[in-house]
Amino acid sequence: MTDWWRTAVIYQVYPRSFADASGDGMGDLAGITSRLPELADLGVDAVWLSPFYRSPQNDAGYDVADYCDVDPRFGTLADFDAFATRARELGLKVIVDLVPNHSSSEHAWFQAALAAAPGSRERARYIFRDGRGENGEFPPNNWQSVFGGDAWTRVEDPAAPQKAQWYLHLFDTSQPDFDWTNPEVREMFRGVLRFWLDRGVDGFRVDVAHGLVKAAGLPDYEADPGLTSHAAPAPYWAQDGVHEIYRDWHEVLAGYGPDRVLIGEAWVSPLEKLALWVRPDEMQQTFNFGYMETPWSAPAMRKTVDDSLAAFGGVGAPSTWVLSNHDVVRHASRLGLTPQLPITVGMGPRTEPKPDEALGLRRARAATLFMLALPGSAYLYQGEELGLPEVIDLPDAVREDPTFHRTHGESYGRDGCRVPIPWEADAPAYGFSPTGESWLPQPDEWARLAHDRQVGVEGSTLEMYRAALRLRHEHGLGAGELEWVSEPDSEVLVARTSGLVVATNVSDEPAPLPEGEIVLASGPVAGGELPVDTTVWIRA
Repeated sequence: MTDWWRTAVIYQVYPRSFADASGDGMGDLAGITSRLPELADLGVDAVWLSPFYRSPQNDAGYDVADYCDVDPRFGTLADFDAFATRARELGLKVIVDLVPNHSSSEHAWFQAALAAAPGSRERARYIFRDGRGENGEFPPNNWQSVFGGDAWTRVEDPAAPQKAQWYLHLFDTSQPDFDWTNPEVREMFRGVLRFWLDRGVDGFRVDVAHGLVKAAGLPDYEADPGLTSHAAPAPYWAQDGVHEIYRDWHEVLAGYGPDRVLIGEAWVSPLEKLALWVRPDEMQQTFNFGYMETPWSAPAMRKTVDDSLAAFGGVGAPSTWVLSNHDVVRHASRLGLTPQLPITVGMGPRTEPKPDEALGLRRARAATLFMLALPGSAYLYQGEELGLPEVIDLPDAVREDPTFHRTHGESYGRDGCRVPIPWEADAPAYGFSPTGESWLPQPDEWARLAHDRQVGVEGSTLEMYRAALRLRHEHGLGAGELEWVSEPDSEVLVARTSGLVVATNVSDEPAPLPEGEIVLASGPVAGGELPVDTTVWIRA
């Protein structure tokens, strides 16, 4: 089926934390394969794998040392082939992550660059520059890393210190940025695309899709502290030259058939600019981070939905919807805070106030049902179907996110949303690993949230997700049209779509329940009223 992605529900698997077959405490491909039947039973259409490539794991695999091999921590290429084959048997599409903005510092190309002289072919694949100052002792410009600190690292050359250059890394020091003006870089990635397409993947989620091209001359830039680091109008984000790259990639994928997809992680605003990434000859989808950042407010949610449908629809693309992923605080915790924290700040033992767990889960369930009724494609992050909250009380000593370390603990980073998920309440590591090993410690509360404690249990979060995905498919909600029934300033969202009325009460008091048969609700409903922080689907 072509254009399957227009309405698909895509499930993100974070390989480290999904399922560990080997027992070493790190998730792996064999473990993921063993749990694919549960994902098919959940009702998703595709599985997106975060990076599993060879990597020193300085940034959990987003520092790639070899784009065409599997890291031994996760298995082998044969394990990947077995995973992809099993996914196809279960009717699941396969999306793999691709990291084109930067490589690992252990990539063969970068090691060659370090060994080569300034001005060499090897260094031209990355962004090396002479420093400022009398002896080049200062960085070439004032750019800051997304993870904190300078975005430049100097290559020491004791024999000729005045010739020591600096290389750019918008993320960790171990993640040098490629120079995408270099034809060798472009050809290398065409080969990477073909390598995985030849193995049968259905598409690619493109990491930092807005960052590949930098402004000519690499000018200084003073960031606005009030803006999200990814989204700032910086000379290294959202440059026009990225579109030429994705038009080229579009042609590569088209050679494998009309149903292969490019999905962009592009932190770009406003939505009208983001829509440029999904014009007919570029990507098929891009994440709608504006929706994920929208506060728990009915007018704000309605405006984001309307703006998204208009912007993406204006270029013939579907809108996408997402509430959680591996880079942000899980929405079951985020929505339990008033006011909400920025989604990328992270949470830890010193975070105040702490989220209200019951409030967060109630709102998370309501937000999910509202999202899954919207036209377009939706993304789920592993464990959200269990109602997992952010893990806040991780000791500093076990945290691995470079954001935590580069900011000296000022930002907790993303480890709290990456804790291995629970499958079986009474098994070692809650069924994540047969030995009980877990690369991040799992909290005691994981037992009551485990998959086997929720499956078949009426009212559980897992069963709500299963029912929602079944009804979404039956009613064709992803392909529907949205017609608002409620007024624009109402704190109760009511809309018609595909034969259903969807109502979400974001106000502080119960609201009248629309007439009709309730086919699904995010929480208890009685007495003809729609409770606070509750969504219902009603057959009109």
